[in-house]
Amino acid sequence: MMVDEHILDEIDYPEDLRKLPEEKLPAVCAELRQYIIDVLSENPGHLGASLGTVELTVALHYVFNTPFDRIVWDVGHQAYGHKILTGRRKVFHTLRKLHGISGFPNPAESEYDAFIAGHASNSISAAMGMSVASALKEENRHVIAVIGDGAMTGGLAFEGLNNASANPNNLLIILNDNNMAIDHSVGGLSQYLVDITTSQAYNKMRYDVYRGLRKMKLMDDSRRENILRFNNSLKALLTQQHNLFEGFSIRYFGPVDGHDVGYLVKLLNDIKDMQGPKLLHIKTKKGKGFKPAEESATEWHAPGRFNKETGERILVHRIDEPQLYQDVFGHTLVELAEKDKRIVGITPAMPTGCSMTYLMKAFPERAFDVGIAEGHAVTFSAGLAKEGMIPFCNIYSSFMQRAYDMVIHDVALQKLHVVMCLDRAGLVGEDGATHHGVFDLAYLRPIPNLIISSPLDEWDLRNLMYTGYAAQEGPFVIRYPRGKGEKVDWRNEMRALPIGKGRKLREGTDIAVLSLGPIGNEAMKAIDMVEKEGISVAHYDMIFLKPLDEELLHEVGKGFRRIITIENGVIKGGLGSAVLEFMADNGYTPKVKRIGVPDRFIEHGSVPELYQLCGMDAESIADAIRHFV
Repeated sequence: MMVDEHILDEIDYPEDLRKLPEEKLPAVCAELRQYIIDVLSENPGHLGASLGTVELTVALHYVFNTPFDRIVWDVGHQAYGHKILTGRRKVFHTLRKLHGISGFPNPAESEYDAFIAGHASNSISAAMGMSVASALKEENRHVIAVIGDGAMTGGLAFEGLNNASANPNNLLIILNDNNMAIDHSVGGLSQYLVDITTSQAYNKMRYDVYRGLRKMKLMDDSRRENILRFNNSLKALLTQQHNLFEGFSIRYFGPVDGHDVGYLVKLLNDIKDMQGPKLLHIKTKKGKGFKPAEESATEWHAPGRFNKETGERILVHRIDEPQLYQDVFGHTLVELAEKDKRIVGITPAMPTGCSMTYLMKAFPERAFDVGIAEGHAVTFSAGLAKEGMIPFCNIYSSFMQRAYDMVIHDVALQKLHVVMCLDRAGLVGEDGATHHGVFDLAYLRPIPNLIISSPLDEWDLRNLMYTGYAAQEGPFVIRYPRGKGEKVDWRNEMRALPIGKGRKLREGTDIAVLSLGPIGNEAMKAIDMVEKEGISVAHYDMIFLKPLDEELLHEVGKGFRRIITIENGVIKGGLGSAVLEFMADNGYTPKVKRIGVPDRFIEHGSVPELYQLCGMDAESIADAIRHFV
């Protein structure tokens, strides 16, 4: 892509963009797209989604008076171009780095970021709240929700749509459809229909017909939704089209070419002041402008470093390195499925990220991607379990928060045999606060009937998956982190572990360290450091948070005056809290120091940097042991 005008260098904020003549906007789009490619080739991030929204981003900031007018981004990794145009171009190279700018919209970072967007499906509800507030305060503020196509599968999006016409608001919803069969493809007829329904002549005719019917007392305008339904009925009569959104009494326009910046500017100007909720459906191509990303959207969603000239991805994994935990999960699930036809896999739009793709390839009829719908994924799994199947439901830890009620009401209450595998548990790195899976231990521990476990390494992950499969009844939770494990040779012969039993990894006399999950490997390194200094440390790997190994805890309570607990999760409510409760309930009075994620939201950065920030790296743990002893 050749870009040589350097217009982008003169755009620090949207007000600079709005000073340009409209004919310059395609050049701005070309430069913006190239700048995203240039930076992300060296500093990894979410490439494909933001390349697909370049023209939309430019058109929105050109037409609307941001930040007074609000743009609420859904699936926040669409918003890199937005960040560049809103005062962050010169620091864009710090994206997702420690103390740099976030990979997602964040109001704490910029007044142009109207609402936080780390996951999906919340834009319509949030933007509707803003639009209603604007109406109540008589501010005449435009509010736009930009929802990615995948996010439309989320239940919250439909709750927002259902309520959008119930209260006075002028919300504009933009559906960025980059490969979703919602309506007819973009074409000459579709554009012609949009031209008609956004034109002044059509809207004058629509109003004249409505006024005539009202005079004849054939139109009851005491209820606002009657007017909206009339508008949509007239449009359906003229265009021979009807769709889901108009069923929600939302005026619908589209689909249109989302890469024609000039036409988008025209449309947005035509519809922005129309009264009532409305939806503009645009068709875009994920990875637009970078051929490798256009041809393989999944692979180039977050590709890591790459050669921007050749399109070659720069992969750093070597054959002699440990496997990713997600891949150990994926291969192990296939092994289990080969043994038992009752085993099925469920994931809400994360088959590649959690490696459910292996099961999809081996047993496509027994693997289900339900879209961005975590609550549905859990209840769907419950239904499968009720009829005798053994579902492995894989959801990222931070996203399982969205399905909390379903875990309680639909799974735990009925004691159904669902194996819930929480990938990305603990601090996940550069995606930051919206994605850190640090709350699951605390929010799941109070729920009756749950078994909660975490493996020390890949062998234990395989053993726990087998244990969860072999459990006679009841829900079984396995949580494991993002990234690589510890063992190169990870294919052990699977065996069932005794539920609720931990193990002593090392004998010691001065202090007891109790860890849960792979963070125990940092504890091992720390113990090696301090034992060279003459400190004797006993190390226990708990394996299960629930049920706790009470025999082990009695041994610790009787034998040690100082205990350190270590967990890759919030220290309020997790392992440390459980150990303190046990000691208090049983009359033990040791000094207990808890190491884990402190009571604040943790920013983005590499996992080693964040471990150090939270005092969870080996050196920090070693210091804690020294000071505590």
